[in-house]
Amino acid sequence: MNKKYKQNNRTSTGKRIFEIIQIGSRSDVPSFLFDALLITIVILNILSLILESFEQLSFLGGVFNFLDILSIVFFTIEYVLRIATAGYLYPEVSRGKAVWKFVTSLDGIIELLTILPFYYLSGFVVFRLLRVARILRLFKINSTYDSFHVILSVFKDRFSQIMSSVLIILILMLSSSLCMYSVEHEIQPDAFPNALSGMWWAATTIFTVGYGDVAPVTLIGKTIGVIIDFLAMAVVAIPTGIISAGFVEKYAAIRRNQGHGEEKAGLITITVGPNTPYVNKNIGYAEEKESTDILVLIRDGVTAVPTRNIILKSGDILVCRRID
Repeated sequence: MNKKYKQNNRTSTGKRIFEIIQIGSRSDVPSFLFDALLITIVILNILSLILESFEQLSFLGGVFNFLDILSIVFFTIEYVLRIATAGYLYPEVSRGKAVWKFVTSLDGIIELLTILPFYYLSGFVVFRLLRVARILRLFKINSTYDSFHVILSVFKDRFSQIMSSVLIILILMLSSSLCMYSVEHEIQPDAFPNALSGMWWAATTIFTVGYGDVAPVTLIGKTIGVIIDFLAMAVVAIPTGIISAGFVEKYAAIRRNQGHGEEKAGLITITVGPNTPYVNKNIGYAEEKESTDILVLIRDGVTAVPTRNIILKSGDILVCRRID
């Protein structure tokens, strides 16, 4: 009996730690404060990286070192806690697999590289810049997935189209480089020594940067340059249009689903209660449990675009579509 009590106590403690270090809602004060502390430390790191580059502030070297050590201690403790509670993040798999999924996830890799240089790669100062990546937590404070995650969602949904447009741009760059080499090599052997040497010129031309360090001097070369300028305006606009259309569709879907009081257009709403089987589980688990595709998450009055790893809390409202 005593052994069972201790096991349950450890389970409840681990679960509470997991809730605190996860993205908190405004109603969970400890979790919200933890997020605020994390963001404060990240901002201090950014300021430290900037200020210590000024020779005039070299006398503050001790302060910068103290902030560095303080940050490493905090990030190390956080990383250990996230590994220890990975089972709550991925409840559908065993604890060992859950730890592995976290360690190999993008967040897990960034968190590891945030602290690893301090212990083993002290000479690689550039790794300290990875701490700036932790500023992504700024986009998660107070609620779950807001405008920043709409951006990620659009890129994910339109990935194949974006990659197709990028491939077109690369083909145009390669073609431009070959053309310039063929007409400019004899006149400018130093500027265009081989077939790929024009890639730099093509990049600065297509993206309208125009540094001017490499430029055609022959009439044919200048004519080709003008043609490429016109093509570039059309080609570079393609991914912009794709992404813009994705944003319009995503926000339109959110607005359509904000009226979540009744079932309509094949959509249903689910309110997560304290006794719901997937409370404190991730959205992926809830989708499998209910055989639904969760389109919108409403928490604390904020409408958000969900992803599978979001942990559901009591009071959340889900706008779903049944999967036949």
